[in-house]
Amino acid sequence: MNLLYLLFFLLPLSVFAESKTDQNKSQSWSEPVPDWGIAVGVRTASIPYGVAEDSSVSDFVPKMYYEGEYGFLRGEYGGLRFLGREKYNLSLLGRYRYFDIPKQYQRQFKGTNIDMGLQFEYLFQPNFPLQIELLSDEGGNSYANANLRYQIDHNSWDIDLVSTFRYKSSGFNDLYYGFGRDNIGSDLDVKFGAEARYHLFSNLYLLGEMNVNVLGNDTYQSDLVDSRFETEYYLGFGFFNDKKTQETLTLPENHYLRLAYGWATPSNLNGIIHGNTEKDEYNNRLTSIFYGIPLSESIFGLPIEFYLTPGFAYHFNSEVQDPITEYVLAIKAYYTFTWPVRWRFGFAEGLSYVSDVTYIEQNDDPDNPGSKILNYLDFTLDINVGDVFNNQSLNKLWLGYSIHHRSAIFESSSMFGRSKGGSNYNTIYLQWHF
Repeated sequence: MNLLYLLFFLLPLSVFAESKTDQNKSQSWSEPVPDWGIAVGVRTASIPYGVAEDSSVSDFVPKMYYEGEYGFLRGEYGGLRFLGREKYNLSLLGRYRYFDIPKQYQRQFKGTNIDMGLQFEYLFQPNFPLQIELLSDEGGNSYANANLRYQIDHNSWDIDLVSTFRYKSSGFNDLYYGFGRDNIGSDLDVKFGAEARYHLFSNLYLLGEMNVNVLGNDTYQSDLVDSRFETEYYLGFGFFNDKKTQETLTLPENHYLRLAYGWATPSNLNGIIHGNTEKDEYNNRLTSIFYGIPLSESIFGLPIEFYLTPGFAYHFNSEVQDPITEYVLAIKAYYTFTWPVRWRFGFAEGLSYVSDVTYIEQNDDPDNPGSKILNYLDFTLDINVGDVFNNQSLNKLWLGYSIHHRSAIFESSSMFGRSKGGSNYNTIYLQWHF
């Protein structure tokens, strides 16, 4: 996962460089809103294994989108470009890979993995890319993809037609299709699919996806596989740029840095919101730093600001756990109101990865091994320090309270290992905009 850490943290640095260059051109600046979005939906996939009692499995899947000059997020994959030209580019890549097995086995074998590697992309036309990917799972089992995409933008529709040739190494194929018991060897799969986005109104879109993967002969001949075809469907909704309106960013302080310190609590999220917070008897604590990159100043015409916000948290050692590092990538929304000084409500949705499962999550359910990657939520309320002290030099500083929340979303997703529970930390923070 070391490459994943680089992806999380080099992405904001690259975006910072490109945005600040534009800002320095004038005191009153504006720039086009970047392509961005956040979506949720349900993915249903067939199970190709003959030993499985179930024929399909469904998952709740959150997705994030962002297109920058150097970094990108595209739902199921994201990357950082370190070599870019007009017709081609080379990127560090992270990609979801689903492992479609029955729900009852997903705690043990996990489900979705984030594989890391490299992607070379060549543009025949701006809407017609060829992507060559070399990827590996955490155990070093490798495979290669050749993706040919054709993108159509027609009225309210955005359609992405995809064909993929996947070469699987023997280690990869033996593990994920032979379960370590059948030596299948290397093989080639062919996948065809389409992704569609339909613009309903303003920033609201419907999303749909359908794919068919055709397994190679050697894989299909395995005693554990009883279907040559793997099918998957996805249906959801999301918030994206309004494709009918050209928006601009005019935020005078466009980036932010947030420093926080917090304490774990065994209380659930509902209890915390209602003021019923228990103290963790082992005093587990964390400190975190988040960086904010502006995405949009409004949604549905409302003055709600959106930021892409990568973060890092350090969980201190305690009587029951060693130090643990946490990496977060999320999209954050802020609504500002005056009463009688400026206040802000904030909410973030994203993904969190920890180097080891924390005690507070393991203790939530002793029979549950937990998951290193979980859904991430962040609830905040802050107040402008400059307004409180009537000091303009502090107008860019905010003091706030946040709930740092990791959740498996009620065992609803193989992405999070069908885990139960999660963790909560009450934190206080200072946030500086610049």
